Amino acid sequence: QVQVEESGGGLVQAGGSLRLSCAASGRTFFNYAMAWFRQAPGKEREFVAAISSSGSSKYYADSVKGRFTISRNNPENTLYLQMNSLKPEDTAVYSCNARYITTFRDYNYWGQGTQVTVSS
Repeated sequence: QVQVEESGGGLVQAGGSLRLSCAASGRTFFNYAMAWFRQAPGKEREFVAAISSSGSSKYYADSVKGRFTISRNNPENTLYLQMNSLKPEDTAVYSCNARYITTFRDYNYWGQGTQVTVSS
């Protein structure tokens, strides 16, 4: 089992930057594909970015492409999201997701989330 906990959220002006972190417990972090999702008030949760277990493949939502960068440090069991050129529409609760699918089981874990607020 993996537990994940986000940090790094806060209040920032439009055009600013933040770096989110997601610390994972357990000795099998390197097996998990990781992703960031976000949910704004009154809206459904949406995909932001994902990274493969090795870190060699990365995927981004069109809305953040070119502004956000996802990365991971497997020896330190940590996932990151560098967010630059932030916009008010990036305001949301950002959550970390860890997922590992085997033949027989789907391991899927979520953190509590961290609030990001971008003022105009």
